[in-house]
Amino acid sequence: MSITILPSARTQPATLRAAWLALAGLSAVFLFEMLDNSVLNVALPTIGRDLQASTTALQWVTGSYSVVFGGLMLAFGSLSDRFGRRRMMLIGLTLLAVASLATAFVTSAEQLIAVRLLMGVAAAMTTPGSIALAFRLFAGDDLRVRAMSLITTVGLVGLALGPTVGGLVIAIAPWQVLLLANVPIAVLAWIGIRGGIAVDEPGELHRDPIDVAGAVLGTVTIVLALVTPTLFVDFGASSWAAWASAVAAAGGAALFVRRMRTAQHPLLDLALVARPLVSSGLAYKAATGLATAGLGYLVTLQLQLDWGWPPALAAVGLLPQVVVLLAGGPFVGPLVKRIGMDRAAWLSSVCVILGLAVYGVLGTLGYPWVATALVLVAAGIRINGVVAGTNVMRGLPENRTSIGAALVDTASEVATGVGVAVTGTILAALFTGSIATAHWSAAQTAEFRDAVMVGGLSLTAMAAALVAWGAWRARRGGTATAVPHPAL
Repeated sequence: MSITILPSARTQPATLRAAWLALAGLSAVFLFEMLDNSVLNVALPTIGRDLQASTTALQWVTGSYSVVFGGLMLAFGSLSDRFGRRRMMLIGLTLLAVASLATAFVTSAEQLIAVRLLMGVAAAMTTPGSIALAFRLFAGDDLRVRAMSLITTVGLVGLALGPTVGGLVIAIAPWQVLLLANVPIAVLAWIGIRGGIAVDEPGELHRDPIDVAGAVLGTVTIVLALVTPTLFVDFGASSWAAWASAVAAAGGAALFVRRMRTAQHPLLDLALVARPLVSSGLAYKAATGLATAGLGYLVTLQLQLDWGWPPALAAVGLLPQVVVLLAGGPFVGPLVKRIGMDRAAWLSSVCVILGLAVYGVLGTLGYPWVATALVLVAAGIRINGVVAGTNVMRGLPENRTSIGAALVDTASEVATGVGVAVTGTILAALFTGSIATAHWSAAQTAEFRDAVMVGGLSLTAMAAALVAWGAWRARRGGTATAVPHPAL
């Protein structure tokens, strides 16, 4: 399928300061994405009491958002490339504000789940566009990296402070305030994008017919891929429902690929995914998503259940990771400028692998080794989160950047689910009895520590395979300048 790229006549900002309004709007979008579930998790016990919700209902208060968000990103990314990224962002932000306002009228868990579903739809409409708009806002890679670093830093502040802010708010106000806070964030983002970003030019969009069948297959496959890990963790490796969901996800993926290869106007052109910068960037993002989820899951259980730390102390134990994520922003741009985009993506991914290896081999020997692993993984993620996504954007034509951004987020979301599934399944297989038991026996403690080692090393091997494949793909493409892009 041929793709025509028309030159852009848009005047692009020469500095970050010149684009402050647009960056404020895009940062607000990313803040919502990072803040949402982290701030809500603290309120789940209060929500359960207030709405008399079951454990399953509470799980879906957060799970429904994540599943819809992850499942619809490819579809909305494709639509954004057809009808306009700016337009889709503004519609999504309006939906977010309306859905958040509806929280004030919620009286049951089912109503709250419905609100969360709408918020997931809004997130799927806005998140891919935020990356694509940030990328096309500037002409040079240096400004693109700095802009992406700024936007992600704002989001990481929300991720880090979300639980603390949520706990303070719950102590003095109703839990609904946590979701109502999305309204001013959505309004700020709407103003920034409406006033700071120009309307999409025709040459940056395409008018291919919508691949409805491909969108349905892609959405169903991703939803199943995201639900399957939860089933394995909740019901164990012997669960028929978990395996049925896994088989259905694999079958859906096969049908999706077949559809993409045979459709005249596919939802996702596989030739674009096969481009070296795109495929390598997605592999790096998947490796970091796998590491973040798996390591976070194991460390949280280890600190509280194995070592007996109270939740407050366990939160302090995670601070090394938070500090690196927040403080690393100013170093990303200079590092990338010094060693180049491709090498920065590869080295940051290797740093993640080293962190996982340290945890798998030495994590049971004491907290200093856990802290070392957290720092290494966080340092790798801080760099990789900017450069891998930017590389994917660089490898695509301008009229396909939204679907590219959706691919980046989808790869991270699915890898996150796989990371939890792998560690949860290993833990279920090696640990006998209930893991939530107040006092473990010596045998259970040994089993858990074996699971930490096996889980950590399994994640290391999987992440290493993804990074090795990504590095091989990057080398196949040569240097970044070998990939044509109208803005470079």
